[in-house]
Amino acid sequence: MKKIGLHEIRKEFLDFFEGKGHLILPSFSLVPQNDKSLLLINAGMAPLKPYFTGEKKPPRERVATCQKCIRTADIENVGKTDRHATFFEMLGNFSFGNYFKKEAIQWAWEFLTVNMEIPKELLWVSIYEEDDEAFEIWKNEVGVPAEKIVRLGKEDNFWELEVGPCGPCSEIYVDRGEKYGCGKEDCEPGCDCDRYIEVWNLVFTQFDKDENGNYHPLDHPNIDTGMGLERIATVMEGTDNIFEVGEIKKIINIVEREAGKKYGQKYEWDVSIRVITDHARAMTFLVSDGVIPSNEGRGYVLRRLIRRAARHGKLLGIEKPFLSSVVSGVIESWKVTYPEIDVNKERILKVIRAEEEKFQETIHQGIQILDNYIEEIKNKNQKYLDGEKAFKLYDTYGFPLDLTREILEEKGLAVDEEEFNFHMEEQRKRARKARERSTDAGWKHGEIIDFSKEIDTEFKGYESLDTNSRVVEIIIDGSSTGTIKEGMEGIIVLDQTPFYAERGGQVGDKGIFRNNNFLAHVVDTQYAKDDIIIHYIKVDKGVLNIGDSVEAQVDYNYRHDVMRNHSATHLLHRALKDVLGEHVNQAGSIVLPDRLRFDFTHFEAVQEEELKEIERIVNEKILEALEVKTIETSLEKAQAAGVVGLFEEKYKDKVRVVQMGDYSKELCGGTHVNNTSFIGMFKIISESSIAAGVRRIEAITGRAVYNYLLGLEEDLNNISQIMKVNRKDLSSKVQNIMEELKSKEKEIEALKAKMASSIVDEILNSKQNINNIDYIACKVENMDMNSLRNLGDKLKDSLGSGVIVLSSVDNNKIYFLCAVTKDLVEKGIHAGNIIKEVAKVAGGGGGGRPDMAQAGGKDVSKVDEALNKVPSILEEQLK
Repeated sequence: MKKIGLHEIRKEFLDFFEGKGHLILPSFSLVPQNDKSLLLINAGMAPLKPYFTGEKKPPRERVATCQKCIRTADIENVGKTDRHATFFEMLGNFSFGNYFKKEAIQWAWEFLTVNMEIPKELLWVSIYEEDDEAFEIWKNEVGVPAEKIVRLGKEDNFWELEVGPCGPCSEIYVDRGEKYGCGKEDCEPGCDCDRYIEVWNLVFTQFDKDENGNYHPLDHPNIDTGMGLERIATVMEGTDNIFEVGEIKKIINIVEREAGKKYGQKYEWDVSIRVITDHARAMTFLVSDGVIPSNEGRGYVLRRLIRRAARHGKLLGIEKPFLSSVVSGVIESWKVTYPEIDVNKERILKVIRAEEEKFQETIHQGIQILDNYIEEIKNKNQKYLDGEKAFKLYDTYGFPLDLTREILEEKGLAVDEEEFNFHMEEQRKRARKARERSTDAGWKHGEIIDFSKEIDTEFKGYESLDTNSRVVEIIIDGSSTGTIKEGMEGIIVLDQTPFYAERGGQVGDKGIFRNNNFLAHVVDTQYAKDDIIIHYIKVDKGVLNIGDSVEAQVDYNYRHDVMRNHSATHLLHRALKDVLGEHVNQAGSIVLPDRLRFDFTHFEAVQEEELKEIERIVNEKILEALEVKTIETSLEKAQAAGVVGLFEEKYKDKVRVVQMGDYSKELCGGTHVNNTSFIGMFKIISESSIAAGVRRIEAITGRAVYNYLLGLEEDLNNISQIMKVNRKDLSSKVQNIMEELKSKEKEIEALKAKMASSIVDEILNSKQNINNIDYIACKVENMDMNSLRNLGDKLKDSLGSGVIVLSSVDNNKIYFLCAVTKDLVEKGIHAGNIIKEVAKVAGGGGGGRPDMAQAGGKDVSKVDEALNKVPSILEEQLK
């Protein structure tokens, strides 16, 4: 058997099939393209599905790939078994109606026995029990003895979905020897033991299954094969499992160094080391392919992997963030085949480091709370954690349900997942209601408007802001009527309109309707059901009837301000990708006349220097005076041209592409300037977080920037007058004042510390005792939390053994602090639990470590009552 490593096997496989006339395609992204049935690519054939179904024509009838794959269905078993992994590479050769069983079988045998030099006597095969054709090829043409060809049933050797292409398969096994076996005389492929390892699956797609379960022969049968790279590497390197394959062992070595623990010395350590090693590969390639951590979909898979790996790091005793160094090892080893991970290295490390640090902030508190829950469950002789408590861990501390479940299982407990799902669904309902409250009025009105006839409005607003139109419908209070008069408000529908109805984040137009006898202001434009454009109007004078003609005129300045902002969002989107990375995607937007708001996927706050660069690029593109063109094309052509769009959304056959020079191309139905120079200027006003993994930029353009600059000018002049200094000297004047303030603050802190020291003895004299434990519950005046902590430390040192609870009201803010000496912590007294109950009396909340905790309050009148509760809280903890 040839001694060959993982990277060499991959190369030799692809070279072999290239020699057999196959087109070698690079691995597709882990993110499926135009396939809503998959969250992530989980098999070698998955990205090629359109070629198998005939939806698309393949670039060649023979193709071979090494495809990155992610599977998380058995994530709980990763680390515990020799074979489970979330990330793996699948080698595959495919035929789209070209060759069939004979060639697929012969080439697989040739590659294994000739190229890999696996002794023929170690190879076994399985076939579908009714596939005599495959049996004949294996026995008579390849020369496999009949006793080494095992017939298995549909469950093992027939690939099919409910309907569509399907067919039998044949698997190739390597006999690893009796030491891996079960000892049974009839042990052979199909046995549950580890002796026979399946390395290659050949699927013969030769039937089309109909809805009645009938199998019809395909005119052009296909071949779909898959061989796990890590699994064949295990065979070739003679290792016991995939984790001991050379390249993967390099990653294990990094984890060993980080943890200071050796692989193979303790089962629990081995599980954690394997989990981290596997998940590090998965997270590296997911982030490289544009996935960022979030609470939904692919982002949740990534978050789960990062947090699970981080938690296993804790189990190994690693306290600092460490995943970046493990991931760097993955990049170093796999960049030989996947250079993009080296190109994306900085972003990959930043995303993973940011998520790990975010989890570090809450993991200690979350685990502490879960430990308390576990203690409660055991004290009550229960077996389940309440779903509501599991949901709180998820919602407040970022604990994925899987992590809570895993920790509970280690203690022989479980979680009420039904109740957890109930609370999760309740949260989703609340979110949906919030979204509905903010949904555009046109949709809401569209649900209640009773149109008297079928209506179709032609939109003319791309070409013109003024049309002569005929009134086809008048709605007042939700019902159709024939007339609207002076002083009334209602909805008008026209046969044609220049008014843009709100959609895609762009607000609806405003303007006027008029004729010789009538004048009304259009205050909003929306879509009703069936995409009918409706105009909300207030009548200034006259009467309007169905059938009348009106001049419909859009407010020129309003529309052009909106257009400036909309075009700027496209430039901003492209600039964000240029500066932050291609993982950035639009997550929402609103385009108003006075500002724009753009939400986008990103894993951390955008740095000030990055914001400056983004702003500079957008203004540069404005000054370059790029021509803005709109093109109607097919969705397929738009995708092929690299147009940016939410391709998971439903689009019509024809789509509208807005192109700005060679810089930006996006699918968009909104209105835009004809040239970027018309935008005038672009200024970012704010950048903030609106959800996990989603950031928001608010910006202004055109006349709004001018007004913004005028406002800054006025503020500078006013500040200069107040400071009694010229504008050019303003910065140095402010700096002098700040230095003076810092100096005074230090004096104040020193005085407070002196005051605190002077009252230590006085407070110590107020100590009391309960159940042989000294405690202090005392209110002090005008101390902030920092001063209160210093006082607490001094009292703790002087008291020697005891519990200290302090409170202070400073500038109408209530502060509570609890400190517990080490000997009492060991007896089970917990500062965090004490302060939580104390603060609750004053309408506040807080928590912290067993030895030190702090909280706030709301009701100043309840501070004394809160402190008086300390003895009863202590008694409860001492039970």
